[in-house]
Parts: sequence; C-alpha cells; structure tokens
Amino acid sequence: MLHSVFSPKHCSAARAIRYLGLALAIVATTNYGSAQDTPLISGGAGFLTSTNSGKTTYLPIIEPLLAAPVGRHILVESRAALLESFSPTGNQPGYNHTHFMGLTYLQGDYVAASHVTVVGGEFLIPFNTYNERLSPIWIGNFQDGPLIAPLGVFSSGSGLGGMLRGNAVTRSKVSIDYNYFYSIRSGNQQFNAQRSTGGRSSLYLPDKRLEIGLSYDRLLQGTHENFYGAHAWWEPSDTGFRLRSEFARGHHAQGYWVEADYRMQAFGGPDSAMGRFEPLFRIQQTFRRDTIVSDGMPMVNTQRADFGLDYNLPHNTRILTSYARQFSATGNHNVWETGIVYRFLFPAWKGKQQ
Repeated sequence: MLHSVFSPKHCSAARAIRYLGLALAIVATTNYGSAQDTPLISGGAGFLTSTNSGKTTYLPIIEPLLAAPVGRHILVESRAALLESFSPTGNQPGYNHTHFMGLTYLQGDYVAASHVTVVGGEFLIPFNTYNERLSPIWIGNFQDGPLIAPLGVFSSGSGLGGMLRGNAVTRSKVSIDYNYFYSIRSGNQQFNAQRSTGGRSSLYLPDKRLEIGLSYDRLLQGTHENFYGAHAWWEPSDTGFRLRSEFARGHHAQGYWVEADYRMQAFGGPDSAMGRFEPLFRIQQTFRRDTIVSDGMPMVNTQRADFGLDYNLPHNTRILTSYARQFSATGNHNVWETGIVYRFLFPAWKGKQQ
C-alpha cells in the first residue's frame, strides 16, 4: 500500500497543468520587491520499488510544491503528484504501465492575526499527523503510509472549503495549536471532496520536545460517521532519536501505529559516514469493528512490523530501504521496498534586493 504515492486525486495531464498554471499566474501578477517575497518551488523526486509477495512494482515520481507569498499577509500553496507505475501483469510476462498527474491541494492562506490564519481552497484534512506532515515522499521514513492512514481523511485526503488554524496559547513552557475546517461536497474530478467538518488540537512542551494531540472529524453526507484520533510525538534533544505514534477510530475499523527512528551520532556526528545511517522500526495493527465498509482499511484484523535502514546522502538525497512482514487471516506475506529520493528547492524567479 503506497498511500503517500496514491493519495492525491488524479486527473488528466492537461487539466493539472492548467491548475498549476493558474496558481503561477495569480502570484505572477504581484510586484515582488524583495528576495524574501519571491515564490519558491520545492518538493521531491524519487524512484521507488516495492516487492509484495514476490511481485515488484516500479514508481518514478515527482512531487513539486509551490509556496508563493502575495504581499505581507497572503500565501498561495499547492502540491502536485506526477508519477508512472510499472506493475506485473499477474501470471503473464510483462508489466502494466499507468501514469497519473494531479494536484494534492491548492489553497490560499491569509494571516488575519498573530494567532489566526484563514485558509481557503482545497486543503489537506488536519486529522492526526500523517496526512499533513509525513505524506510527502521527501519527509516520510517509509515509502508507504500506515495502514490506518485513510481513517479520518475520507477517500481523497483533502477538503474543499475553509479552515481556521493557529496558536491559541504560546508560552516558553507550553504551546497549544488548533485547526478547524469545514468542507463542502464536490464531484469535480480534481477538486473532489465530501461534506465534512472537524479539527485537531495539539499540546507541545518545548523543554520535553513532546507533542500530544486529539483529532475529530464528522462526515456530513450519506451515512453520517464520526472519526476520532490521537497522536504523540517525542523528539528528545541531542539524541538523534524520534518516536511518533497515532491512533484512529472510525465507524467500521480502528488501529494504531508506532514508529521509531535513530540518526546515529556516536561516530563523528550526524553528518559523518556512519552518522548518515538511520535505522527505523514501525509496528502497526488494525481491528475491524464490522465488515460493511472498508474505509480504505484491510477487511480483516491485520498486524504488520516494518524494519528499515535509510541513508542520508549530502545534498538532500536519501536512500530508503525496508522490509515488512504482514500477518492477517487472509494470509501472511513479505514486503520489500527500496528507493532513492531527492529534495529540491529553488526560487521561481530571481528576487529583487531592497
């Protein structure tokens, strides 16, 4: 399951290019007077492979991201996915080839006050942490997302409407942030969304480098359903160790994942030859509450353990490798994954210095 790759909604290449061109045209109409106001194009490019039950799929992918300030209070953001997929044709020799191009989101952010940012457009649903923070290929430690990633973000992972976000409390010892969204229903091929509402609130303790949060979403069309989530992140200072975890519960299924990684520092620091190694481990389980609807989850109780070893090369390049063993009533199988990912960042055009 390559959730981070297949989560964007797909559309034709021409349509996606029109939407990206529209975003660039909007920001191009603004007179940028300083370098810090210049739009930035970042993102990642990678070549990923996944071998599941002895069958290997190849995925070259590019995920460009646009961040364009318009004046002092407005920011236009957008991310797209362009990928090719080469997968085995079953019992026959050869490979199937498919290609996709589409926007993951396209939104405008207005900084209304020091504690309030108003977001409008197509945005990533702020349920737990994976959808917003870890789904880009240049950030996540593993190629594929957790089994519970579809819970709380519905079928598309994004909403169409408005959102309020910001910090409710900012102190030296504690910080509390919030997100609240409302999404309308849309059947547009690119801007597909379901009528829903919800949000997330997180408590962060800077001294402990600990974050805990709660999420709640409600689907407001068809059969109304509630989704509950909780997350905890812990990154103790000066250790190279990170612990991330989530729990999610929907009407038909629930589950959790816990991920730990360690950037080796004992042999010359994190940028030494040994320090660039990053061992990984993730454990996850899903539990069925009924078998009426999958919600994108396995239809039977499933357990999975992922073991990985990433290598952080210079110039924002990473080599990703992992092995997973998945257990369920439908059968046990191995998943081997390898890939290389490059993170890029450059200005859309040369900014003027004041």
